[in-house]
Amino acid sequence: MKLLVTGGAGFIGGNFIRLYLKEYPDCSIVNLDKLTYAGSPETLREFEGHPRYRFVHGDICDAGQVESALKGGIDAVVHFAAESHVDRSIHDPAVFLNTNILGTHNLLKCARSAAVSLFVQVSTDEVYGSLGSGLFTEQSPLQPNSPYAASKASADLVCRSFFETYSFPVIITRCGNNYGPHQFPEKLIPLFITNLMDDIPAPVYGDGLNIRDWIHVEDHCRAIDAVLRKGKAGEVYNVGSREEKNNLQITEILFKELQKPATLKKFVKDRLGHDRRYAIDPSKLEPKEASGCRLL
Repeated sequence: MKLLVTGGAGFIGGNFIRLYLKEYPDCSIVNLDKLTYAGSPETLREFEGHPRYRFVHGDICDAGQVESALKGGIDAVVHFAAESHVDRSIHDPAVFLNTNILGTHNLLKCARSAAVSLFVQVSTDEVYGSLGSGLFTEQSPLQPNSPYAASKASADLVCRSFFETYSFPVIITRCGNNYGPHQFPEKLIPLFITNLMDDIPAPVYGDGLNIRDWIHVEDHCRAIDAVLRKGKAGEVYNVGSREEKNNLQITEILFKELQKPATLKKFVKDRLGHDRRYAIDPSKLEPKEASGCRLL
């Protein structure tokens, strides 16, 4: 299998490429990445010169660069490339709308022209909005509350339209909060770790009781692998670990592990439009039961 991975110099995309190159000797990867502030060649430096890996410095919004990356018989596209930091989207929505919506459309258009066999759109549970009780399912309405979430929801709908209108084989995955190696230190866990290592206060938004479903990045990547190999075109798959934690709980874990004093905990003004709770029902992706109705 030959994959085009977009955003592979970033956190989740880089971990996905590492997983694939190490575990699938029959797989080769073209990594298309713009190398914005959140992407770094260092993420995959170990694979420089690897016979099954090629890096292409390019922008998903540039049709010529995408078409060039797709040459040579790409079987599937795994689309990670996105502007993803909610705070940045609040300050400057335009770049999120351009990259996440128009970039995804451009990528879809080029992939369709290249007769790619499958397009996996890696999305987020944030498209569902905030949840009071229960769990998000694949049938939950899209109610995004931040410019970032709105841009990802819009991209998901463009993907759906390519499946419904052109019968182009698209699958959408929606995952919770990731953590793990090579994450850019603007997200909660790496930000708090790097701050605390230097005895800089850890900024906790609001009352710290906002709840997220947390998943290790490798588990997320293995879920995408399952969808890529066994998923059904036109479907949406939620990816979660059933590990709900609020921000204060995560903060306490980090303080304990790093043996830092509570005086470094700093409550700050809450984020605008801060969703209170995300919680995912991942049962569609969980191992088969006796009924055999699930994916794995």
